[in-house]
Amino acid sequence: MSRALRVAVIGSGPSGMYAADALVGQTDVPVTVDVIDKLPVPFGLVRYGVAPDHHSIRSVRDTLDKILDKPGVRFIGDLEVGSDISVAELHQYFDAVIFTYGASRDRRLGIPGEDLAGSVAATDFVAWYCGHPEADRAEFESLVPSATAAVVVGVGNVAVDVTRVLGKTVAELNDTDMPQHVFDTLDKSGITDIYVLGRRGPAQATFTTKELKELGELADADVIIDPAVMELDAFSAEQAASDKATARNVEVMREWSTRTPSGKRRRIHMHFFARPVELTGDDRVRQVVVERTALDATGGASGTGELYTVDADFVVRSVGYRGTALDEVPFDSGKNVIPSADGRVQRDGVTVPSEYVAGWIKRGPTGIIGTNKKCAVGTVASLIEDVSANLLPAAPRGTIEEFDARIADLETVDTAGWRSIDRAERALGESAGRARTSLHTEAGMLAASKG
Repeated sequence: MSRALRVAVIGSGPSGMYAADALVGQTDVPVTVDVIDKLPVPFGLVRYGVAPDHHSIRSVRDTLDKILDKPGVRFIGDLEVGSDISVAELHQYFDAVIFTYGASRDRRLGIPGEDLAGSVAATDFVAWYCGHPEADRAEFESLVPSATAAVVVGVGNVAVDVTRVLGKTVAELNDTDMPQHVFDTLDKSGITDIYVLGRRGPAQATFTTKELKELGELADADVIIDPAVMELDAFSAEQAASDKATARNVEVMREWSTRTPSGKRRRIHMHFFARPVELTGDDRVRQVVVERTALDATGGASGTGELYTVDADFVVRSVGYRGTALDEVPFDSGKNVIPSADGRVQRDGVTVPSEYVAGWIKRGPTGIIGTNKKCAVGTVASLIEDVSANLLPAAPRGTIEEFDARIADLETVDTAGWRSIDRAERALGESAGRARTSLHTEAGMLAASKG
């Protein structure tokens, strides 16, 4: 090829940034990469999904940011594929397109009352306290101060994050980059009891020990677990004996179950073998109807028919993320992913020329941030193999200059614009004695991008 290969990466989360890094880092084929995101700022769920008080994990942003400094990589923010520009149009300007836009929607519980006011998806609540520009400020600024008891459905790390944020004092969150309106709202919280519901037992919970232990270290919240729940059945005991991570989790929770509540203002109640079957209420949710469950011989949970209720006027559903379809791109609605083979997009089992996929929209919401690097590198390897084998279609008709002209009338944000936003956020944080305060409106970000 007499010119550099042109690749568009759709999504600037970890998988997208790692794909860009792998593309410009290989030496077989010269490549230029445009990393396109619908938001004015990069880094996806590292910015809007990782809890703000987990500084070490959020610092991954600094690593990803360095990729934007590499020759051949451009950031183009505030450009929504499928709305501002179509996939078909991208193919007019790029040799290949890699879809890395993740899985940002919530999974549903599928129970009566799920849509009552006060019942929210964890994805939406996390987006709000992380300062996502599309978050519904009015909803949470009304719900959080008026609630007295919350139920968090789920026992993964996101559920633990939500529980921790609700259980912490504002002073414990003060060194984070949360927007000021989030601090103000959490400071007005009247929530005294937080119930965490897991449909199986403590040995089957999927949170990691580090995140779990933080719940027992909160300044003004006791953790309460029924000691009887920590008497493991044979299946759970075997699981704990064969898996060190499970054993550590069980050990932490067993110690908690022996504690006498110290009278702190908030209480975190860990309920296992408990699945919600209905939310009831009037103008908002008021109660959660819970069915007790039991494990079968294979570790699955089945209902026992025994019901109890939990009084709660705020319910956060944290039972997983799911991907969404993009116009013109094949989509498996059962698995909520773009179907692929070795990172190559598939339509009815046949490879779609010059289209690739990486990250959660490729494999589902599994793994840690580092998992996306291996995933992206594998996809890029497939793309480079196809280039070497001359399997990509004929060169696109349009040039990069023509692509730039195509989007010139749209208010996009380039790498320099993102750097301006970054500086503005650091300056805003410094004014409040913090390292950073996130800008939370699109208008504010766009204004800051102009320096």
